[in-house]
Amino acid sequence: MPQRRRVARAAVSTAAAAACLTLATPAWASSTVPLHSDHEGKTAANFSEQKCDDPKFDNLPAGHDGWHFVLPTNGAGDFESLTLTFSAGIAGTVTVNVPDPTDPYTDFLSSTGGRNPQVKHAYVFTPAGWTLVDGTATISGEADRFNLSHTCPGTPVTQSPTPTPTQTPTPTPTESDSESPNPSVTPSNSGGAGGGDSDDEGGLPVTGAAATTIALLGVGLIGGGATLLVLRRRRDNITFTS
Repeated sequence: MPQRRRVARAAVSTAAAAACLTLATPAWASSTVPLHSDHEGKTAANFSEQKCDDPKFDNLPAGHDGWHFVLPTNGAGDFESLTLTFSAGIAGTVTVNVPDPTDPYTDFLSSTGGRNPQVKHAYVFTPAGWTLVDGTATISGEADRFNLSHTCPGTPVTQSPTPTPTQTPTPTPTESDSESPNPSVTPSNSGGAGGGDSDDEGGLPVTGAAATTIALLGVGLIGGGATLLVLRRRRDNITFTS
């Protein structure tokens, strides 16, 4: 009977000790760890490990790079969030938060699966050509750093430049073009005995010889008219007297 009591007391003492150890074990507090320094300043295209057959990259959009970050398994805890800084060329510096509640398909965390899942993976999709400058991760535990596991480089999308419309040069007016011709007609000069040129539209120049001929014709017509007048009077006289 005393022996049974000693065994029972030993069992109770062992259970109590285990309970005390469980209560004394502290819960893992959140901590912040940096990105591995060897992985800073990298583009997806020049990173040493490239693996596009990762199933998580199946939905990688065209013209984008895929980034896979991991928390070393020898450290305790899981990813809670990441803050990554990228250089986007002329667009400047861009900060990417993981997970991104506004776009859970491009910046997200992933667990290891299995019976004891752990959130050891993080994925980020960025426009192709960005450079990973640095980053930090908040984890539920302790670790020295987190790493860039591998990348899937995309092809940058190039846009055809809009053609600049060509302008037809305006011809420079010459001196002859700038002077407008005088549409007026120079009045004809009245010709005397010596004659002159006539600029009347459709007229011909009248020379001195032509003027003399016209004058003679006029005199002849006048003389012929006078002769006819005399003959008519004579005829009238003859008719009257008879």
